[in-house]
Amino acid sequence: MAKKLSRSAAENLPIPVEMIEQRIFLIRGHKVMLDSDLAELYGETTTRLNQQVRRNMDRFPEDFAFQLRQEESDALMLQIATSKL
Repeated sequence: MAKKLSRSAAENLPIPVEMIEQRIFLIRGHKVMLDSDLAELYGETTTRLNQQVRRNMDRFPEDFAFQLRQEESDALMLQIATSKL
């Protein structure tokens, strides 16, 4: 289980915690972030982020990335649209 940041540690992050929390979704029972959201947070394009992950797969845990099934993608789009209301 991930540790919660202390208030002072969270205040010193370059990206507000709330901004990150809004981009976390529950898929297949795991908390995940979309590649497009990660790329935006790091100031990169999605293409560049994915390229670097592919080139450096040995640096990431085996379950770091996975491809969404069509029904997961559809459900996620509904979840995103609902959260923006």
